[in-house]
Amino acid sequence: MQLPAEAVAATALIEVVRISALPTKRGVPYPGRAVAHWIGSEATDVLTLIENLPGSEQHRCGFSPGWSVRAYEDSLGLALFEAAFCFSCHEIRMHGRAVPPALATQFFDADTTPAQALLALFRAAAP
Repeated sequence: MQLPAEAVAATALIEVVRISALPTKRGVPYPGRAVAHWIGSEATDVLTLIENLPGSEQHRCGFSPGWSVRAYEDSLGLALFEAAFCFSCHEIRMHGRAVPPALATQFFDADTTPAQALLALFRAAAP
């Protein structure tokens, strides 16, 4: 998966969100509860894991993401980007001030070891 390189370099904090619904309009944060915050090497490791997700073709499920990550710089202002993951249709939708249109929708192989490791991290973060 391709993340916006400048945003990755500027990321100081990753917020993990357990998504509860789809947003009411495109480009707004996914509703849900923040279940974890990762900084330092944890954030770097997760971003590296996400960047190493192998690509895939689209599967049909209607896009029902369960998890998202929001990346913030030191100022903790608006998120640099948010990436929502659907492990059923293998789709990632990304938006935010650092996301070019070409990166907004991507597909990953949810059955691979990196994807399952990411899902395990998400699940371990939820209370």
